[in-house]
Amino acid sequence: MIAVISPAKKLDFSPETRYTDLHSIPRHLDGTEKLLKVLQKKSPKAIGELMHLSANLAALNHGRYQEFSFPFTPQNAKQAILSFNGDVYQKIDVATFSEEDFDFAQKHLRILSGLYGVLKPLDLIQPHRLEMGTSLATRKGKDLYAFWGKSIAATLQSDMEKLGTPTLINLASNEYFRSVQLKHLKARTITMVFKEMRNGKPQSISLFAKQARGAMADYLIRHRILDPEKLKAFDGLSYGFKEEFSSENEWVFVR
Repeated sequence: MIAVISPAKKLDFSPETRYTDLHSIPRHLDGTEKLLKVLQKKSPKAIGELMHLSANLAALNHGRYQEFSFPFTPQNAKQAILSFNGDVYQKIDVATFSEEDFDFAQKHLRILSGLYGVLKPLDLIQPHRLEMGTSLATRKGKDLYAFWGKSIAATLQSDMEKLGTPTLINLASNEYFRSVQLKHLKARTITMVFKEMRNGKPQSISLFAKQARGAMADYLIRHRILDPEKLKAFDGLSYGFKEEFSSENEWVFVR
């Protein structure tokens, strides 16, 4: 069983949060380099228009693209799960992870990325911003979905086959999960949905859903979950599984 989550815009590359020396190298760096060549030709203004960024953020990311350095090492890069610091990741308490927790996460958690394709948690990354929904045109097409094509699904399929567990747990946003071409997967896919009870009806609230995805990823890692049925016991952040709102491949948790 493998779970996928989205990356985050907010980053933390401080050395104080490097909680492990374990690391690996992203497997799609050839694609990353191709995207960088396109991005490095763009002016700060063009980057701002492409990504709908303020002038300051556009200049920051223009500088990041220019400063990329290969090969990736612990001196110029940091592990993905320690670098992303958005709402999802603030509920994955990596500061208290054991080496065994990091090892389990490395085997059973994947991060979908606009710039890196598929990341293992301990893959080294460098500061960047490139959301999967960005309409960055390349020779492969008009956007990143066209650029990555079936490669993301193929990588996930290969990882699941190595584990012998043909189940994919979707903890990613719609924007990122769309990059997984399901027609190329030979696996059961279960999407986890988190809702709040409002006026007697369950409703989706983006911020809370992001936090819940992170909390379930943390739960999955700490409890060494290999059977998806055991995820129905998840009660983090006061959520509970609701059979009446769920279907076979979409499980709804409500609080």
